[in-house]
Parts: sequence; structure tokens; C-alpha cells
Amino acid sequence: QVQVVESGGGLVQPGGSLRLSCAASTSTFSSYVMGWYRQAPGKQRELVAAITSDGTTNYGDFVQGRFTISRDNAKKMVYLQMNSLKPEDTFVYYCNARHNRFPTLNYWGQGTQVTVSS
Repeated sequence: QVQVVESGGGLVQPGGSLRLSCAASTSTFSSYVMGWYRQAPGKQRELVAAITSDGTTNYGDFVQGRFTISRDNAKKMVYLQMNSLKPEDTFVYYCNARHNRFPTLNYWGQGTQVTVSS
């Protein structure tokens, strides 16, 4: 079992920035694709960004260059730098760890609220 813990959410004004962090408790962190998803009440989770152990990234279309995902394999951390935030970015953001060979090894954090409002 891998524990995934997010931090860094909060309230920010439109146009502002936030950095989300995620820690994963596994000795095989480099075997996991790490991702950030977001979800509104009653809606499906959508991919924000994902990153493989070698640094290959994938972003949701709505990101449009505003967010950057990164990871530190030595620290077993993944980050999401969010800039130029808009009110429509208000969601609960979830960190995900999915094994790159065994996709059933798929773990979620508890989520962190991001609210963009003036």
C-alpha cells in the first residue's frame, strides 16, 4: 500500500499562483507515474498533469501553459506549480500514483482544496 499525501492548497486571487506538493510513501517511487487530477462535486475527475519517472509530461488541454508538473525522485515528491489561476480552476485537487507496469497498483491522496476567488 502506498500512501499519497497532498499539501499546498488554499485560497488565491485570480491571476495568482499556488504550488501543490505530494509525498508518496514507497521505496519504488521511480516505478510510478505521478499525476494531478481535479474534481468538482458530482463530476468525474479530470487529468490536470502527469509525469513519468524520466520526466515525460502530459497536461490537460485547459492548462494552456499555466501549470507545470515536476518530480523529485530522491525525495519521492511531485509538485504542481499553478500560475495565472482563474476562478474556473476552483476544484479539489488529487495526487495519484500509478505503477508503470502494474496499473492496478493505483493510489490516491485525500485531496486538497484550491479556491480561486477575489
